[in-house]
Amino acid sequence: MRRATDGEGMEDNELHQWLIDSFGPVQGEMAWKQFSALPESIRDQIMSQGVEGLPKPSEVRSLAEALTAGGLNTAGDVHRTMEEGPINVKLAQSIALNKTREAGSASMVSAEDGAAARQSLSEANLWLDTVTEFDPVKGQADVLTRAEWVERTLPSWASFAAPVAESMNDALASVLSERLGGAIDGEVSGMFAGPVPIPIPDDLKDPAMLMKLLGNTSFAMQLGQAAGNLSSEVHGSFDQGIALLKNPAGALIPENIDAYAKELEIDRAEVMGFLALHEVAHARLYASVPWLMPRFEALIGKYARGISIDLDAMEEQLREAEAMNPESIAGAVNLAKVGISDSPEQKEALDSLETLLALVEGWVDCVVWRAGMAHLPHIEQLREMMRRERAVGGPAELTFESLLGLKLRPKRLREAAGLWESITTAEGAAERDRRWGHPDLLPTFTDDKPAGDGSQARSAADGSRPGTSVDWDAELSKLLDENNGGDNDKGSDGGN
Repeated sequence: MRRATDGEGMEDNELHQWLIDSFGPVQGEMAWKQFSALPESIRDQIMSQGVEGLPKPSEVRSLAEALTAGGLNTAGDVHRTMEEGPINVKLAQSIALNKTREAGSASMVSAEDGAAARQSLSEANLWLDTVTEFDPVKGQADVLTRAEWVERTLPSWASFAAPVAESMNDALASVLSERLGGAIDGEVSGMFAGPVPIPIPDDLKDPAMLMKLLGNTSFAMQLGQAAGNLSSEVHGSFDQGIALLKNPAGALIPENIDAYAKELEIDRAEVMGFLALHEVAHARLYASVPWLMPRFEALIGKYARGISIDLDAMEEQLREAEAMNPESIAGAVNLAKVGISDSPEQKEALDSLETLLALVEGWVDCVVWRAGMAHLPHIEQLREMMRRERAVGGPAELTFESLLGLKLRPKRLREAAGLWESITTAEGAAERDRRWGHPDLLPTFTDDKPAGDGSQARSAADGSRPGTSVDWDAELSKLLDENNGGDNDKGSDGGN
């Protein structure tokens, strides 16, 4: 056995043990055999660097486990993942599904719950027939478990977040190579470079590629955590106000509706009926207005592409990282810590998003109230709860904000609902729904550009004078932001 001399280098058994500690007995032994087959001159060169020149086995295991969970076991896997986009959707989905299992979520929808949900959806369509000109959507809505919601909606979230993730990954590689000299806390990002035959794809031995893969994986892990958390909060497929499912008829999640009804202490059937109305109303609107979802996608894309990365802040986050693994560099891909989101283009996109989302949710609020007031005794209580929840958002929604830098919440929901109600009263349901025929026909708010009858109608609806109404949702959100030090406000003007 070769021995180290003069206190330098390492012994054969030290490298042998490092490989086993890092990759386990099987792969470690395979790597050792490959190392032993190398020419003596190369072996001596590697051994001369000393065991301190190698990363800690725990860090190697952490990285290897993350890459394995993301399906990155071969060079082909690496290339395929990078070609598919800046986010490892497979890994995000795996993490989100694991969260649903940890929460003890049901593995399937019971026959009883499925029948109750479908009955509520059917009744909701009948009730809506009396208050809107938009036809029912062809086909049946889905009745989903939490895991099924994750599987069917996460690709949409990943698509929205892709421009942000791509910017993040490029910035990570740039900061590491140009500012940190390829090292984090003394650990060389190319720690797998050179002839050491360790069992990971060769592509990952390149520092820039490794860093992009770490960013890809870290972003996917955060996305998966957020989707997993949100899966226990959502009631249907339109909870964020946009279409996330391929099924245009929408969906309900009975397990979460049951928990929601218990929390509100309202009869489950009534809560189910109210949420079914919301889901079906959204479905009819999106199916009847073909330009609506493409407009949302364009605005979200414009906002996401306009995000700039604060390289100084990212460098600081990377310097604070304790190891070269996705968990340690998570802060460097968190927009709340490294994002710059105050460009004029972003503000314009955000304003347009908030306005359009408020008009969608306001229209839904209006028709749901009209359709359900004769059937749902607690509709006012349910309506108020829904408005407040949409204005404030939950912990999982805030996590998505750290990924997209975007609040998908209508800050003027009350005003929009009053505006649609006043149009309905003054001109009828047919004229109200006709406004969705083209974006230019949509009503505007009192402090926007002149809008004629639509703006004047709003003030008549809630009894307030023009220019004196209070946006309670925006005020509540503003108060919460102030209590949290303003960390949750990303480029928004508060909706006022």
